Amino acid sequence: MDPIKLFTEHPASVGESYGEHLAMASGFGLRMILGGCACLIHGLLPFLFVKTGSAQVSALHQTMVTHRQRGTMPAVLDFVI
Repeated sequence: MDPIKLFTEHPASVGESYGEHLAMASGFGLRMILGGCACLIHGLLPFLFVKTGSAQVSALHQTMVTHRQRGTMPAVLDFVI
């Protein structure tokens, strides 16, 4: 397989360049890590981050599914606490 194609085939399949896909995937990963940390803290201190985990899941779904179908991707790094 062509080495360049390894880096471009999947991003192209979702309508992104390699750089755009790198930025989007990195933003999603960061939000999942931060949301996961908030969930862990919430488990220990249930009065903190009461809605953060579910808000992150909803926001990521909205960004990935709803907006990708329309071709308009909002900023993925807007973190909700």
